[in-house]
Amino acid sequence: MSRLDYSTQLIEQDDIDGVIEVLKSPYLTQGKKVEEFEVALCKYTGVKHAITFNSATSALFGAYSVACIGPDDEIITTPISFVSTSNMFVELGAKPVWCDVKIDGNIDEVAIEKLITSKTKAIVPVHFAGKAVELEKIHKLAKKHNLLVIEDAAHALGSSVSDKKIGSLSDMTIFSFHAIKPITTSEGGAVLTNNDEYAKKLRLIRSHGMVKKELWHSDMLTLGYNFRMTEIAASLGITQIKKLDRFIQARHKIALYYNERFKDASLFHVIKQKEQSVTSHHLYPILLDSKIHPFKESIFKELQDRGIGVQVHYKPIYKNSFYKETFGDFSLATADNFYNSEISIPCHQKMSLEEAKFVADTIFEIINKYKEQKKS
Repeated sequence: MSRLDYSTQLIEQDDIDGVIEVLKSPYLTQGKKVEEFEVALCKYTGVKHAITFNSATSALFGAYSVACIGPDDEIITTPISFVSTSNMFVELGAKPVWCDVKIDGNIDEVAIEKLITSKTKAIVPVHFAGKAVELEKIHKLAKKHNLLVIEDAAHALGSSVSDKKIGSLSDMTIFSFHAIKPITTSEGGAVLTNNDEYAKKLRLIRSHGMVKKELWHSDMLTLGYNFRMTEIAASLGITQIKKLDRFIQARHKIALYYNERFKDASLFHVIKQKEQSVTSHHLYPILLDSKIHPFKESIFKELQDRGIGVQVHYKPIYKNSFYKETFGDFSLATADNFYNSEISIPCHQKMSLEEAKFVADTIFEIINKYKEQKKS
């Protein structure tokens, strides 16, 4: 059996045909495909505006910028995320205020309120692995304290809460279309919002702050950047989003198999999903029991040696050298424990149940060996 990645893209003939069509067209950038993809995102999520960017990182920067986040502002967020979630508001001069997580890796909504100060500007939750955070509770808290909610939903395109799609529920929501996300444009991202003013400013900031007028005339209204998505990337997004529900269903089938296989595991456990929600299953994490934390690196390496692509999501952002040097040493009990426990195993739309069985069998074999080593 060839190596199994923990997540991967699925490119089919219609994706290839769409890209070839763009390559043969006069427009590789600034054509009509970007707008078509944005309309498809709005239709899928039920949101008013979707503004695409060349990456989710630039989309985060755009969202924080139009929210006027800057020096002396504090942003309450989770440390269990990729660094760009915090990097982009730190770049604007704001300070991260780390909130601990729950055992599922999502921000602990109960712990947020005690972190709010007069300097708090926004709450930035992350839907870890595609499982939605407790948005209703977070929104109530934000309304009480007059705060923005900006979702980092890089893992969660296709996820929903009570039949409402992630992307239509907060002040702004950021999606990623990186190669291994629920759908891909190779690289790319988007900000979704129902706020007309945010949408207008986001379109300016992604394209040099300029608006076109008649003939050659244009005007730069504000500072901006070249954060535009290409027509090639948008074409890929257009065909991919039509298959998103099928991709999620395929991931869900693999996740259900794992859930059944692992339900009685003694040295690791899995993250339980809420009944009234849908998850994209961007990741399938297993969480090692504390008794075998000392063997995590060995378990990780042995899984790789057996052809199983695994990853760890994530080292808490505050453990990175930049953040320690800039903001000082910091620790949160559950976030640190989650990092010591978490390993993401293969779960994606290319997998077969036979491959999932191989993964599960191998995990039990390897972890049980360390159980015996611990006993001896």
